Amino acid sequence: MLSIRYRPLAALIGALFTLPAATALAAPPEEGMRLYGGIGWAYDDNLLRIPDNARPFQGKRGDSYRTAEAGVVYNKRISRQRIAAVAKVSKVKFDHFDQLDYDGRDLSATWNWELGNKLEGRAEASYAQVLAPYTDFFSNERNLRQQRRQFFDAGYKMHPSWKLRAGMARDKFTYELQAQRFNNRTEKAAEVELIYQPKSGSSVGLVARRVEGDYPFRRPNRINPLLTDDFTQDELKARVNWLATGSTTLQALVGYVRREQPSFGEGKTSGVNGRVTALYQPRGKITYSASVWREFAPIESTIVSYTLNKGAMVGATWAATGKIKVDASAIYEKRDYNARREFLGSNDLSDAIRSANVRATWQVKRKIQVQAGYSHQARSGSALLGTSRFDANVVQVSANVLF
Repeated sequence: MLSIRYRPLAALIGALFTLPAATALAAPPEEGMRLYGGIGWAYDDNLLRIPDNARPFQGKRGDSYRTAEAGVVYNKRISRQRIAAVAKVSKVKFDHFDQLDYDGRDLSATWNWELGNKLEGRAEASYAQVLAPYTDFFSNERNLRQQRRQFFDAGYKMHPSWKLRAGMARDKFTYELQAQRFNNRTEKAAEVELIYQPKSGSSVGLVARRVEGDYPFRRPNRINPLLTDDFTQDELKARVNWLATGSTTLQALVGYVRREQPSFGEGKTSGVNGRVTALYQPRGKITYSASVWREFAPIESTIVSYTLNKGAMVGATWAATGKIKVDASAIYEKRDYNARREFLGSNDLSDAIRSANVRATWQVKRKIQVQAGYSHQARSGSALLGTSRFDANVVQVSANVLF
C-alpha cells in the first residue's frame, strides 16, 4: 500500500476539520496571554478510508469521535518586535475504534523581527502530534505522526522598490507505528529571493530554492534492499502578487523544478512546476477564490518513484450576517505516477482525489465561536498500485472560547 504526500488536498481538508484553534486565532490578535478551550464531535462514515472492495475492520467502516482541547495563547508587541505563541493539548476518543484514542500536542512560537529600517524577518518553531491519515495506508492500528519545524528568514531593503530575502527551514516527521517508520524523514530547504515591489503594491520575485530529503530507514524491498527515498530538488521560480483591480488579486509561484531521487534506473525528473491562485473580493457579502497547480511530489513506494499532481480548486466565503460566515470549496486532483521500472501497464498509472467541503461559523460573542461542517472525499483508485476506490463523508460540530 502506498503512502503518498499530496499537500494541497490534505492541507485544505485538515484546515476545515481540525478543531478550531486555527479559526479561533484568525481574528486580530489581542495583547497578552489568554486561555483557550474547545469541545467537538464528529462522525466519519469511512474513518479508515477502506476501499469499496475490501472487508471493513471488525465489520464496521464508520465511527464517531469526541475532542476536548485546552491551551494558552500569547501575543505581545515589544517595540518593533512581535512575539506570538500557542501551547495546546487535546484528547481524542473514538466510540468504536478505541485503539485509536490519542492525546494531541500543538506547540508553536513566532517572532516577527525588525532591525533598523532595512532588515526584517521571521523566526518560527513548532511541534505537532496528530493521528496520521489513512488515505493510502490500509490498517486499523493507531499511527501517530510527530512533526517538528524550524524556520528563519531575513529580508534586506536595498531600495524602496527592491528587496533581497533569504530563508531556511527544517521539517522532521516521525511515525509511531513500526510498519510505517520508513516514512520517517527530515527535509531541509534553503532559498533566496530577489523582489521588486513598485508603489502600486503588486510585486514580482525570482526564487531559487533547494530541498534535501533524508530517510533514515530503508523501505523493505527484496529486489533492491538498498533502495533509498533520499532526494534533492532544485527550483527556479517566479513569484507574482498582482493587484489587478481593487477587488481582484492574482498570485502565482511558477517555474522549473529538477528532482533527483535514487531508485531503480536514473531516478531523475524535471519540468514546469507551480500554482496560480485568483482572489475576487467584490463589495458584496461573497468572496471567491480559485487555484490551479502542477506539482511534482515524492512517493513512498517500491513501485513508483514520484507523482505529478495536477489539480484545481474553487471556493467561496459568504458573510451571511455580522456573526455568521459560510465557507465552501471543491477540489479535484489527478495523480500521475512514474514507475521505477517498466512493467505491464506501467505507462498508464494514475488515480484522482475529489473533495467537497462546507463549514458554517457562528461568532456567538466576541470570544465564543460555534462551527458545523460537512466534507466529502472520494478516490478513483488504481488497481495496479493497490489504491482502490473509496468514498468518505464527515460531519463535525465544535465550540470554543478564548478567556
